[in-house]
Amino acid sequence: MKRPNVRLHATATATLIALMAGACSSMSNTERGAVIGVGTGGAVGAVIGDAAGSTAKGAIIGAVVGGTAGALIGQRMDDKAETLDDQLEGGTVERVGEGILVTFESGILFDFDSATLRTEARANLGELADALAEEEGDYELLVAGHTDSVGTESYNQSLSERRAEAAANFLVTRGLPPSRLRRVGLGETEPVVENDTETGRQQNRRVEVAIFASEAYREEMVERYGG
Repeated sequence: MKRPNVRLHATATATLIALMAGACSSMSNTERGAVIGVGTGGAVGAVIGDAAGSTAKGAIIGAVVGGTAGALIGQRMDDKAETLDDQLEGGTVERVGEGILVTFESGILFDFDSATLRTEARANLGELADALAEEEGDYELLVAGHTDSVGTESYNQSLSERRAEAAANFLVTRGLPPSRLRRVGLGETEPVVENDTETGRQQNRRVEVAIFASEAYREEMVERYGG
């Protein structure tokens, strides 16, 4: 897509979000998911995530279908998010659109400058896989690795890729289909806060797992209930 068009979509989307904010403030996550889906659709939803500087959130919003199907998917994600929030001691669970974003601090998953999963990491990722394994065909996951800005950009990019790969490969060993998992390393390109303090750098060193309805499940729901 040409840059001018991206800017146009991003501006329109930002305006749409602002207009919807007041109306959505009293809605449940399920209802918000339906409204966002109807208003933006998958393509513009992906631009929202890009404009917000979050590839993981963009993947989730890009999978929004909206309408009745989206509301039902959102309701299911509400239930799954509650389960994950109860089970994952080392992860932060956030509902986004019609999906879920789980964030692990890299210090929980890996030792310093390492892409080898720690024992605690295996426990946390195992709980995540167990929560999804019985319905693995209904979900797709994007595993995104992030670093702080200490060190060279090329090294941080490589480290983030290796960490995303390690986390994703472990989820596969716990029963999630490789075809449902994507991996991406984003290095230092998507900080959540500034890197000028150790606290900030710690927040930026993270692995995100975006969970959203699989393409097959979305198509089934839209066919049955309408999008």
